[in-house]
Amino acid sequence: MSEEIKKNNYSADSIQALEGMEHVRMRPSMYIGDVGVRGLHHLVYEVVDNSIDEAMGGHCDTISVAINEDGSVTVEDNGRGIPVDLHKKEGVSALEVVMTKIGAGGKFDKDSYKVSGGLHGVGVSVVNALSVHMKSTVFREGKIYEQEYERGKALYPVKQIGETEKRGTRQTFFPDDTIFQQTTEFSYDTLSARMRELSFLNKGITITFTDKREVDEKGEFKSEVFHSDEGLKEYIRYLDGNREPIISHVISMDHEKGEIPVEVALIYNTSYTENIFSYVNNINTHEGGTHLQGFRSGLTRTLKKYADASGMLDKLKFEISGDDFREGLTAIISVKVAEPQFEGQTKTKLGNREVVSPVSQAVGEMLENYLEENPNDAKVIIQKVILAAQARHAAKKAREMVQRKTVMGGGGLPGKLSDCSEQDPARCEVYLVEGDSAGGTAKQGRDRNFQAILPLRGKILNVEKAMHHKVFENEEIRNIFTALGVTVGTAEDSKALNLEKLRYHKVIIMCDADVDGSHISTLILTFFFRFMKELIEEGHVYIAAPPLYLVKKGNKKEYAWNDVQRDQANERMGGSANIQRYKGLGEMNAEQLWETTMDPNFRTLRQVNIDSLAEADQVFSMLMGDEVPPRREFIEKNAVYANIDA
Repeated sequence: MSEEIKKNNYSADSIQALEGMEHVRMRPSMYIGDVGVRGLHHLVYEVVDNSIDEAMGGHCDTISVAINEDGSVTVEDNGRGIPVDLHKKEGVSALEVVMTKIGAGGKFDKDSYKVSGGLHGVGVSVVNALSVHMKSTVFREGKIYEQEYERGKALYPVKQIGETEKRGTRQTFFPDDTIFQQTTEFSYDTLSARMRELSFLNKGITITFTDKREVDEKGEFKSEVFHSDEGLKEYIRYLDGNREPIISHVISMDHEKGEIPVEVALIYNTSYTENIFSYVNNINTHEGGTHLQGFRSGLTRTLKKYADASGMLDKLKFEISGDDFREGLTAIISVKVAEPQFEGQTKTKLGNREVVSPVSQAVGEMLENYLEENPNDAKVIIQKVILAAQARHAAKKAREMVQRKTVMGGGGLPGKLSDCSEQDPARCEVYLVEGDSAGGTAKQGRDRNFQAILPLRGKILNVEKAMHHKVFENEEIRNIFTALGVTVGTAEDSKALNLEKLRYHKVIIMCDADVDGSHISTLILTFFFRFMKELIEEGHVYIAAPPLYLVKKGNKKEYAWNDVQRDQANERMGGSANIQRYKGLGEMNAEQLWETTMDPNFRTLRQVNIDSLAEADQVFSMLMGDEVPPRREFIEKNAVYANIDA
């Protein structure tokens, strides 16, 4: 059989079965990371990844994803359709093998898929195992086939139910609430962000995303269509839409290097932050890996060579570092690897050593060509690098001042900090409170054993528009670093945060429930995202939720966090209750603040997490940037449901 025929002969023999399906329901976190919100959404990604794999193989160009009225999800593509003929080894339809055998699928057959995403090849069978009900419909060779499952077990053999001219696969699943006990409700924004990301990473594919739970005034479902003709170049323009570029074009390339497809796009802007996002087979490797190492190597080597040759560094009295070449850089690296080796079960860091050199060479060649053809842009980039180096030296001195003032450095705690008596960081929490007045109330109302209070004076510095040394020189920010006990900057990475000395495992932002309070919360979150990202990633950052209203009648009282709760409480009291609107935390007495916002038995805390670094970066740059229209549009769209759990 010729290689070409073998490559396109996707049949039952292409499916290789590995044992172990029964283990999934007992240990779901081993397969999808966790059984919380992130794991729930991962189910959708796994099913969509199968369709994307078909697209990467050139067999599919249209994918539709829908959240149905009943909360289930349907994913359909126009690919080849999962094979349905008899699997020789298993003695049942290949479709049933794929759906009910852990690790079964065409991804294990190199003749079917050159590269693929998915979570270690477990894919759709894990989704099936963790769903209370799932239905597979296959459109293949003029016929329609169907099979249904409950908690991973087939309810009946695969059957033909009709004829069709279309082709592809449709999967509908309903997550099992005995597994996902926290919630089985999918977030439109979370899934929308991933579909947008996939459309940029796979140019030419059309992804339609629909939410059938929500109908507008015209009776139409909420829906978006994602399609990109330019891929990563468009992605860069989307991410940097609220920043000011300093060069005239997005620098990009897309070709194979050493049999590894490499796609890169980057641009320099006026900001002081570095934003590099890396992907392997469409998987966001937020911990980086060998492809990121190759990118940084190629970038630094090429720009350093050009800068040395230009003579622009001659008067500089200190060495340029790798960090200097990446300040104000937004970049995306996407590679396709036939057999990726990931560190950890959740695929966050690529380990393939053979990827470093091809990516480094590709980036080097791309930059060399651009710098030669665009000398004005080249000069601007090197000038930006020199300014970054000068600012880095100033920031280093400012950081050292912060380090000296940390607890371990002997400088003592900030004077405004009211510390707790507990010494175990895992049991301690600190409230970052807006203003001295609210801080005073919080100090009176807290439990001194495990709750510390750090009042912040007014609005902290907007770090999105500040040079790094200005950030470290800011008194309120220095107080936060010192109170938390963390240090920033190591020999390996001058921007890395050391959490070993973290004094509190819960860092709680507590601001007024008004516009100013929301702005201060966002300023603090922006600071954490840019300078203490590890704090968020490790799950240490929370936002307190103080009530908006106190509803009282006689001896009865209820707190309300929104207008609906206020009206319901008023109705329960007969409709003539006294309603107090809290304009700020300072209007509550210590007892009220404790019982509504600080008592662990009754309070509501929203943990801040980052589902997508790229989306979070785009949101923060928009909220804290200079462009007013996109900020206004975001606020108007999210005014009722605003929740910066990025």
